[in-house]
Amino acid sequence: MRVSRRKVLATGGALAGLGAFSGVAGAATTKLPAPWVRYDVWSSDGQRMLKGYKTAVEAMLALPPTHPHNWFRNAFVHYMDCPHGNWWFYVWHRGYLGYFEQTVRKYSGMSDFAFPYWDWSQKQALPDGMFDGVLTPVADAFARYARDLPTFNNFIQGPLETYYSRLTAAQKNQQNLRGNTTFQKLWDGVAGTGGVDKGDRAFAPTDLSPTLKARYPTRSNPDITPSVAKYCLPANIALGLAPNQFNSANMVDSFTSVKTASHNAMPASGSVFSKLEGEPHNKVHNFIGGAFDGTGSWGTGPFGNMTNNLSPVDPIFFLHHSNMDRLWWLWEEKQRAKGLPTLPTNKDERAQFEREPFLFFWNEKGEPILNGKAGDYIDPKQFWYYYGPPVDKTLLDLVEDLKKPTTAPRLLAAASDEKSVDALAKWPIGLNAKQLQAIITFTRPTSSAREYAVVVNAPADLKVAGFDSPYYAGSISFFGSHTSDMQHRVTYAVSLDPAVVAKAGGQLDLRLVPTPAWADRAEPQIENLEIRGS
Repeated sequence: MRVSRRKVLATGGALAGLGAFSGVAGAATTKLPAPWVRYDVWSSDGQRMLKGYKTAVEAMLALPPTHPHNWFRNAFVHYMDCPHGNWWFYVWHRGYLGYFEQTVRKYSGMSDFAFPYWDWSQKQALPDGMFDGVLTPVADAFARYARDLPTFNNFIQGPLETYYSRLTAAQKNQQNLRGNTTFQKLWDGVAGTGGVDKGDRAFAPTDLSPTLKARYPTRSNPDITPSVAKYCLPANIALGLAPNQFNSANMVDSFTSVKTASHNAMPASGSVFSKLEGEPHNKVHNFIGGAFDGTGSWGTGPFGNMTNNLSPVDPIFFLHHSNMDRLWWLWEEKQRAKGLPTLPTNKDERAQFEREPFLFFWNEKGEPILNGKAGDYIDPKQFWYYYGPPVDKTLLDLVEDLKKPTTAPRLLAAASDEKSVDALAKWPIGLNAKQLQAIITFTRPTSSAREYAVVVNAPADLKVAGFDSPYYAGSISFFGSHTSDMQHRVTYAVSLDPAVVAKAGGQLDLRLVPTPAWADRAEPQIENLEIRGS
């Protein structure tokens, strides 16, 4: 899709000012009246928490599969109920982590246990301690239950089918919305049967062979690949924290992904992913389980735990999502410091958001939470934790900087319906921008790729591109098998490489092509495109 001056909408308007952050930094570094602190995993307290975490994982792996605290059983809560690509993403995961943190505390032997968070905006590498024993899913303790699919079937399929048969009517209705109308359909997604792409199956073997792994980064090679690390940097995270509305039809103004009728159903008008969910969340998940090759592109798989909806099998999941929760907490603090709302302002929308039923959580006593709703988990005080110092002042300053007229994200150009227009590259602000975002809407083909490269001014016969391509300006990654083979409209905000865009010359022609692992998949057509720069 081409964009140019005839379609350029050069606006001096900017996002609403973000206001001073002095109040946020103070709130974040002042001890709150809560007994549990989530520390940075790299801190001494964070490292101490990993010792208790390891003790708990060992104990929970040893529990029978009929026990709701069994390590794998907990991952099935996520598999059966997790929302992605909608406005319940943050609040559902806050409830999921909150209950499970209490359970882990019970088995850890530490009365002050809380999940540490992995701030990948500061260190783009897996924490070294997460390769110790059962803190990696390739450990021998996991292989006893998940060495291969037959072993996993024999271990947990029967108990899980019994659990499924005893679901309440309300729980079963929610499973129906997700397509799990029978236990066999649910298990097809686990095993890669019944027409499910084997690359999208939720199960990942523990086997330590070169081609089969539950997790791909290793202690000797823990660094996030450059094709992913660029999306974790503070400047990109600041763009995700900048919105002043909890939810908005304009994704640039929305902290959360699209509003939907249910956390279990696809949106009627198509998925719209928020900046933080669509980029660092999805890409870090996929990096850890994605078998990346030497160029920074996905390998051909099979893929590990973190790429699909049994991702909580990998203990790193809870450090990754503690950081996502921390970013929500930081956004809330920013909003309060400016006197801005932290929830929907429309009365009916807020009521809809808060009453959404979450029916699959378990507490530390092994009791099901059958009457939970989203409104129960908005406030971290439900679980009495907060995030410990240090606060990244650089990140806060970057968000604050986005209010300035010279750096505020502004709409540079727009195009739709594949209409050919002149050159955005001739537009000075496009070339000089430190950050460029493409807001891309397209319909995913059936059996689509899990990742698409955004290429600029590529030859027409270029059908595949990796991170090493001279035309590569960014990428779109999908997480979770529940979206992988559904044909539907999606919208992503993609951070582009300004250097690649600057080379465009006379015109800017943006396309999406599969990355090498999905070379045989169809190229989607862009339906709408906006370019924003700051």
